[in-house]
This record gives sequence, structure tokens and C-alpha cells, in this order.
Amino acid sequence: MATNSTGTDRWSALDFGPPPSDLAEPDSPVLVDYLSDGRIALITLNRPHADNAITTEMGARLTEIVETVAVRPAVLVVILTGAGERAFSVGSDLRQRKGMTKEDWLRQRQDFDRTLYTVRQLRKPIFAAVNGIAYGGGSELAQSTDFIIASDNATFGQPEAMLGLAAGGGSPVFLPKLLPRGKALQMLMTGDPITAQEAHRLGMVNEIHPPAELMGAARRIAEKIASNSPTAVQAVKRAVHLGEGQPVEQAIAIMMDAHWRSAVHPDRVEGIGAFNEGREPTFQDPDY
Repeated sequence: MATNSTGTDRWSALDFGPPPSDLAEPDSPVLVDYLSDGRIALITLNRPHADNAITTEMGARLTEIVETVAVRPAVLVVILTGAGERAFSVGSDLRQRKGMTKEDWLRQRQDFDRTLYTVRQLRKPIFAAVNGIAYGGGSELAQSTDFIIASDNATFGQPEAMLGLAAGGGSPVFLPKLLPRGKALQMLMTGDPITAQEAHRLGMVNEIHPPAELMGAARRIAEKIASNSPTAVQAVKRAVHLGEGQPVEQAIAIMMDAHWRSAVHPDRVEGIGAFNEGREPTFQDPDY
């Protein structure tokens, strides 16, 4: 096993131990459950025996589920997580890639690009509950959501350069926005991971929780978002995403367009009326 000039194990960023090999493939590599009267979609990467490594089939199924959730009016919030106690996802399944031709690889890359694009373009709020390891494409999948919460034993890493690859799932774009630029570059260049605690301190992760409490925290956040006006929530998400990186006045114009759309929507009347009457508001389904 190769070491670097300081004697450090070259593969330390990847050394999380082999997953159990005697478990069968699940019936579905991605599961979806609908919580709180269907208002919350819980999407689970479901290959725990392989640390939720992403195969071609898994990526296609995830795309299909997100596209379905996108057009289901009852769903107001999406939680994305991984099955098992070890990993959110370790990224692309390198065992599947072992026998791929160049054409197979490029075709899979196009499929994965579509998956990540579908997640990024979802109008509804979607956040990641990262339990354990999030490496490579798994970390990039989490970065593609609106925000991240994590278990206190989570780790985030981009080891692609160690395997002869430049990261291609979004981390060169997103990590410098989530972390200080130098830290992002260090992660991308060295492959060294960061802990949940460091990711939280630097702003990549919003909250950290004990593993047993992570999904409870995720559900509380989702229910809080779902209790608000879905039209307003989706409008402000759109304003943030479209305004990011724009000149200030252009970003303000995008924000005001979203604001005025919400101001003339019935949810504004209902929300302010409920506040003044001391009752819970009843908001409408989002406009499509």
C-alpha cells in the first residue's frame, strides 16, 4: 500500500473498512416514504451492504423518484438520507465501474449528471440528513441539496484525485461556496476528509446530532418548513438560487419578483389573518 512522503497512509481518506459482503442486493436501491399526511417525502439511498455506493440503476431510480416528487402537489418538503449506520453514500460504485468501457463510463456519467441536475432543479425544498460517510459523489449529492444536517460521526470527503479523477459531480463549484476557498481546494487536491464537527464549524453543515437523533431532527425541520406557505417557501428558494452570484441590483430584482408574487397570493391574506386571529394558517397547494 502506497504512502506519501510523510509516511501517511495514502488511502487513509478511503479507509473506512469493507462493508459486509454476504448481504443480498435490496429489492429497490432507493426507497421513498411519505410522512405527515404525505407532506414530507423521505428518500433513502438503500444499498447499506455497499455503503450506499451509487450504481447506474440506483442513479436512475433516484432520478425517477425525485421527478415523481416534483409533480406531486401534496409533497412540500423532501429529506434525502442513506440506509444503515455506516454511510450516507460513498459515491459511485467502483466495483461496477471496474469492467466498464470508456463508452459505458461516459454513458453512466451522463446518467449521474441528470440525477444531480434533477435534485438541484427541484422547486420544493430538499435537504440531506447525512448519517456517517459522505464521500465523492455521495458528498456531492448532499451538496446538491438546499442544506445539510449530519450525525456527529459523519465525514465528508472528495477522494477523486487519489483515484486519478477530477471531481465531476459539483464539488469544485459547491465546496468553495460552502467552505473557505482554501479549505475546499485542500479537500479536492488531497482527498482528505473533514469531520462533521469541522464541517459544522465552517458552515457546510447546519446542525449535528447523535446518530440516533438525526432523523428526528430532520423530521422536525421538514415539518416546520411544511407548515409554512409552500408558495412562499418555493419563491424564496428560487430567489436565492437565481440571485446567487448576480450583481446586487439584479439579485434584488429577482428577490422582488418573488416577493410581489407572494404578496398577491391568497396565502399572504391567510397567513396574516391567522396571525391576527391567533390560529394556525391553512395555506393553499403551491402554484404549478
